Amino acid sequence: MRLLVVEDAVLLAMELEAGHVEAGAIVVGRAAELGEAMAMLDLQIDAAVLDANLNGESVEPLAAALHARGTPFVFATGYGERGAPEGYDAPIVRKPYNVHQIVRALAEAKGR
Repeated sequence: MRLLVVEDAVLLAMELEAGHVEAGAIVVGRAAELGEAMAMLDLQIDAAVLDANLNGESVEPLAAALHARGTPFVFATGYGERGAPEGYDAPIVRKPYNVHQIVRALAEAKGR
């Protein structure tokens, strides 16, 4: 699975990347800002992990773009279910989480 990781906390992003590589995924991109992540939409992406709030900016435009092309994704948020953009059939994983929770949520998202 080719994965995009969008997370503004550098250490958490590195942990996510390492955990997914260990689980057999290929992390094709890692972004900490919305513009940076939007620029990666040309990459071949099978799934994505999206921090719902990137330094105070909603990740909704990226979620909309991924949704439009049928790419499954998971929201990761420290704000609970209300912290994620609405209108998407995407799993929401609350922070703090471990990589295994994200891996399971991505498997769920890909199965939808």
